[in-house]
Amino acid sequence: MIRRFLKSLEEDGHLKELVRGSLTFGSLRLVGMPLSYLFAVLVARIYGPAPMGMLALASTVVGIGSILAALGLGNALLRFVAEHYARDEKATAKAFYLKGISLCVPASMVVAIAIYTMAPYVAEVVLEKPHLTPYIRVASFGLLPGVLLTLNLETLRALKRIRAYTFMQNVMPPVLLMIAFLVGYFVLSYKEIMLLILVGVFSTSVIFLVSTVFLWKEFSHLGHASIAVSTGQLLSVSLPMFMTGALSMIISWTDIIMLGMWRTDAEVGIYNIAVRLAMITSFPLMAINSIAAPKFAEFWGRQDMEGLKRIAQQSTRFIFWTSAPMLTLYLLFPSFFMGIFGEEFRVGALALVILSIGQFVDATGGSKGYFLQMTGKQLYNFMALLTMALTNAGLNMLLIPEYGIKGAALASLISIVWVNIFAAIIIYRLYGFVILYFPRPNFMFVKSCKE
Repeated sequence: MIRRFLKSLEEDGHLKELVRGSLTFGSLRLVGMPLSYLFAVLVARIYGPAPMGMLALASTVVGIGSILAALGLGNALLRFVAEHYARDEKATAKAFYLKGISLCVPASMVVAIAIYTMAPYVAEVVLEKPHLTPYIRVASFGLLPGVLLTLNLETLRALKRIRAYTFMQNVMPPVLLMIAFLVGYFVLSYKEIMLLILVGVFSTSVIFLVSTVFLWKEFSHLGHASIAVSTGQLLSVSLPMFMTGALSMIISWTDIIMLGMWRTDAEVGIYNIAVRLAMITSFPLMAINSIAAPKFAEFWGRQDMEGLKRIAQQSTRFIFWTSAPMLTLYLLFPSFFMGIFGEEFRVGALALVILSIGQFVDATGGSKGYFLQMTGKQLYNFMALLTMALTNAGLNMLLIPEYGIKGAALASLISIVWVNIFAAIIIYRLYGFVILYFPRPNFMFVKSCKE
């Protein structure tokens, strides 16, 4: 199998680019990931589960606002910039980027002010945790730089600047968070929970400025696009993607919000750690997505359907085999991994197992969301995510009050299985192939690439 894969690399330049880009993402992510989890362990051991839950809830509220402010423009820029760069229309790509920024700045300011103003209502009425009000208010200051950073990063990905994209997304955040936290806690002796919110806003703002300088250098030699980009042209694609992105984020945050409504801060903190650990299982999917999305847009822009099919199937197969080892470790030693964050976190071992299985199922489904979005079928992706969001919310309402974090994890698993089956059916009906992969030849939904 390895020999066949190496032979395919030699013969297929697009597969080689996909693997090279994924390995670049992966290698840099492997630098940032230990730092990120080291920071999480440090904070968890200093403050315990309850403050971790408070931090997760405040961040989630602002995160939901960020999705509203972004208007789906991140994914829209990923598609348009990648398409026009592939056609060597670089000035037009620059015009799309500038238009996206001009739309997001006022939207982000409005949403940030709204969150700051409504923080007492959200904390007291929705979450029934009035002590969260100041944390939500301070976190709202990070919304504008956070949204603009998202647009910058998606543009870098569209330009295939994977090293810069990965460095700013995965290496700089934990480094800046760690340095700012250590200075604040040990040098300035500021030990309040608010320190965690402050260092988050600080690191996001710094990375936004760095990414802006990088893109300015990238675009500075280009003139203005000969064809003006209208607001309607951009929003006609971004708004369906906004709905999709909003649903995707709401799905990932529904568990946290509903746990916050019906359970304690400590349970929210334990569950948040289990989610973060489980995400490592889907690390190969994130690595593949870093380069697969612009590749999908490139093939679609050229109307190369055979190449599009091949790269989608190859990526899914690669994701499966690189995701399996981490799942195995979590199945065998869940209590050990949760215990790294402190003895109180070991109660989340079963939730970690369930969540990891869900992430593995999602990985075997491949880059289905980006595939649909980059080929102009974002409405189908929205339909898939809508059914997932409704399933997830309904199951959380049913399971969380009685089963707590185990119920939230089970709701997540069931909804992930459903959306992968649903998306696979949509892709099969639209394009005539399925991208799910299973290793046994008689049960492979993905055909091997031609050798």
